[in-house]
Order: sequence, then C-alpha cells, then structure tokens
Amino acid sequence: MLIDTHSHIYLKEFDADRDLVIERALNNSILKILLPNIDSHSVLEILRLSEKYRNICYPMIGLHPTSVKENYEEELSFINNWISKNKFIAIGEIGMDLYWDKTFVEEQKIAFNTQVQLSIKHNLPAVIHIRNAFAETFSVLESINKAKFSGVFHCFSGNLVDAQKAIEMGFLLGIGGVVTYKNASLQEIVKEIPLEKLVLETDSPYLPPVPFRGKRNESGYLIFIAEKIAEIKNISLNKVGEITSENARELFRLL
Repeated sequence: MLIDTHSHIYLKEFDADRDLVIERALNNSILKILLPNIDSHSVLEILRLSEKYRNICYPMIGLHPTSVKENYEEELSFINNWISKNKFIAIGEIGMDLYWDKTFVEEQKIAFNTQVQLSIKHNLPAVIHIRNAFAETFSVLESINKAKFSGVFHCFSGNLVDAQKAIEMGFLLGIGGVVTYKNASLQEIVKEIPLEKLVLETDSPYLPPVPFRGKRNESGYLIFIAEKIAEIKNISLNKVGEITSENARELFRLL
C-alpha cells in the first residue's frame, strides 16, 4: 500500500475525470491521497472531495507562498477561522517561493512564520514548499523557539546538507517524480537518507515521473516513484511501500 502525501487532484485539471483518477490510484495500491491547500479559493473543493472520499482523501489548510499578496493578512485570518471549523491533517502547503517573484518576500516570511506557529499551536504537521529559498526558510524556522518541528519538506529540492538539516529539525522529506529524472541529484540524496525519513508524493498535476514527463501527473503514478526508490536503495518495492506509508500514517495520524 502506498500513500500519496501531496496531490492537487481538486484542481480544474481533473474536472473531466477526477473520479476515474481516484479509481486508477486505488487500483495501483495508492489507498490514501492527502490534499494540500493553496488559498481561500481552494478550501471548499478540498473539503468536498475529502467528504466524498472519506478515509481516502484528507484535507490540509494553509496559504501557499505564491498566493501571498497584498491581502495576505486577510487570507491568514480566513485560514485561522477554518482551523476551528473542520478537522485538518496538516497546515499546508506553506513556505517560501522566490523562483517566480520576489515582490512579497517579507510578506512570505511573515505568512510562513505565522502558519508554522499555527501548526505548533494546533499540534499539526507543517507541509513546507520551498523553491529557491532554503536559506530564508531555515532562517524563519530557526527564529521560532521550538526544539523540534513536525512536518514535511515537500517536493524536496535541496542538497544533502539541506536534507540533513531538515531532518535534524524534525522534518521528513517528500520525494516525488523528480527522483525518476535522468541525472537527478535527488537520487544521490535518496541513497544517503534513511527510508524512515522519507514520504512519497506526486504533487499532481505537476512533476510527473518517467515515463509520463510532459503529461498531467496523477496519484496513480506514485508507483513509479516507489519503484525508483526501491531501485536506488536496492530493496523491495514492498519495503518502500511499508516504511514510507508507516511514516505518513504516523506523521499525519491517519486511520
């Protein structure tokens, strides 16, 4: 059994065949799909899907860093209000993204800090998005007075030093389709990091694994990521599924 710890199957890219996508995932032994939030516009669709597919789809709540704009305080207030209304498995996805735009760097730092504090307050793991911002992300985390955190560095894209630092802080690493790409440096990191510190994810509809590059990603493709990790570590696919799924169950307190 595999768990897709990060999938956006509630987005419009799946409007035509969402039920079939979930059916294909189940047929590929992906029995749980975790849904990270983006902003106030995505919450209701995530909750609707989680209600329809109870014990399969699970909702998170958070403000994605690329959604941090002039109205970020209003968005954070919205998220804070929703936490008390529904049961969420994590605060996510949150973090820092300086790849596309650096206009709201300071606002991103504030929003990230605020949401990590929310994860601590509500005893929920934090699902962290980082792109071109490892130094800034670690700076925010180090400014928070907490010995150890709980959560995932989603779609991990750092180096081995970043990986080890994240793990020492209490985070797991989310490994997705990039690990299947030819000459991906992530393969060397996966080789060095214990399987007990990894969880699997697709980030659907983005970053599809080989042999689906250039196409829409979906949760059923998680099997290709698991197979690649099994190859890198020279262990069985069943072992990859067993350990990474247990990691996810424990972190997100899944049934």
